[in-house]
Amino acid sequence: MSTTVDTHEVPRLVRAMAGIERVGNALPHPFWLFWILSAVLALVSAILSWLDVSAISPADGKTIEVQNLLSGEGLQMAVSTAVSNFAEFPPMATIVVVIMGVAIAERTGFLEALMRVSVSRVPASMVVFAVAFAGTMAHVASAAAYIILVPLGGLAFRAVGRSPILGVVVAYTAIASGYDASPIPTPNDAIFAGITTAAARTVDPDAYVSPLSNWYFNIASSIVLSLIITVVVRLVLSKRTDLEPDADSEPDDLDALKLSVAERKGLRLAGLAFGLAIVALVAMIAPGNSPLRGENGSIVESPFLDGIAMVVAVLFGLVGIVYGVTVSKITKAGDVPALMAEGIRQMAPVLVLFFAIAQFLAYFNWSNLGDLLSANSARVLGDLGAPTVVIFLGILVLLTLINVLVTSGSAMWSLTAPILVPMMMLLAVPAETTQALFRIADSGSTAITPMSPYFLMALGFLQRYRKNAGIGTLASYTVPLAISMTLVWTALFLAWWILGIPLGPGAPVR
Repeated sequence: MSTTVDTHEVPRLVRAMAGIERVGNALPHPFWLFWILSAVLALVSAILSWLDVSAISPADGKTIEVQNLLSGEGLQMAVSTAVSNFAEFPPMATIVVVIMGVAIAERTGFLEALMRVSVSRVPASMVVFAVAFAGTMAHVASAAAYIILVPLGGLAFRAVGRSPILGVVVAYTAIASGYDASPIPTPNDAIFAGITTAAARTVDPDAYVSPLSNWYFNIASSIVLSLIITVVVRLVLSKRTDLEPDADSEPDDLDALKLSVAERKGLRLAGLAFGLAIVALVAMIAPGNSPLRGENGSIVESPFLDGIAMVVAVLFGLVGIVYGVTVSKITKAGDVPALMAEGIRQMAPVLVLFFAIAQFLAYFNWSNLGDLLSANSARVLGDLGAPTVVIFLGILVLLTLINVLVTSGSAMWSLTAPILVPMMMLLAVPAETTQALFRIADSGSTAITPMSPYFLMALGFLQRYRKNAGIGTLASYTVPLAISMTLVWTALFLAWWILGIPLGPGAPVR
């Protein structure tokens, strides 16, 4: 099939995506974007302060006045708090701790072996669900999930006699449009929880959002999204007539799915170590007077949940060490901190971005513009009497549109959480609920936006099977999946909210 035919199948989509790509490419790097926004924020604060703009807080009835960032006090604040803003940025320490543990599991090859075994031993009837569910679990490996699982998806499908093109599409879309639906706690959970906590504290100084605050919802979401991918593939994508790879495409090495004797042994021992660690952990927190419990024996508000990032890091580090020793990736004690350091180096671009984000959020909070916008927005929405469900849908549409251009989840949530979280809290919607809504928007459109570097990576894997595939080709496969996933995920969220099911430990949905 020629490129011309592929393009004519989805001409409007191709034009739309080309336009999105042009607009997105015109945006500066997120690091500079936040500094530009800081400058705009300073100018707006000066104008509003000069105009004596204020609002009454619905939370405590106090008057909210805008503070001028361009004043002497504003300059003093910006200079004197720059280091502390960065050091005290809520996701900062948490994400570093989690990454050190995850890095051991990733760098020893444990996560890759786990993904390979999860997609290699399934019958043809289950391969779509298996690859899709593996995609939701793969997020624990962050960006490496795309590099590892997308080509494995093609191999797994070909191994059972299915189209490898479809395997690449399923793996990529499951990762991209289900990115925040992992049943396993991921580094992103720590980042989002920290940003949400900072935003919530503008209304409630004692607010705390745990990395596990959306865990129950995430588990259900990963299963539901895997099911909807399976249904759409069966009813829509598998009916296409262009699923056969080029006749001259290179044959796949199906042996890449197989695990060596050492790798299989490593997975077994790592699984045993994980099981024993869970048993030990349960034994430590089970007694009512356990030091890991909180006041009156509470687990919801306890040192255990407060330190969940450390628990997650230790568990990943443990399985990584056991696996690494078994497959000889770890041969001496010094290898462990070296692997942890490699993980931190991989996070360097994120930490640099965090510096800019931390300053912007500090300026935003000091200026009181976030409080002003949240209070006025909550008052307007309250006066309108708009149903909460309608507000949810409006936020979802807004965030989805932003995500098409700003594909960094931490950047988008840092930009929008300081307004949306307090606003919804003033409307009696918990911060954890707003964060769960954000997860849907942050994931849904990722598989179809050419602004994502992983979109082009997936296209490269697709071109292994069809050399003339272009952006429109990949989009024509991913759009039905991404739209279906977003609609069903939204319906799941609304049902969750209506039924009042907790989103996670100690995190009521309303």
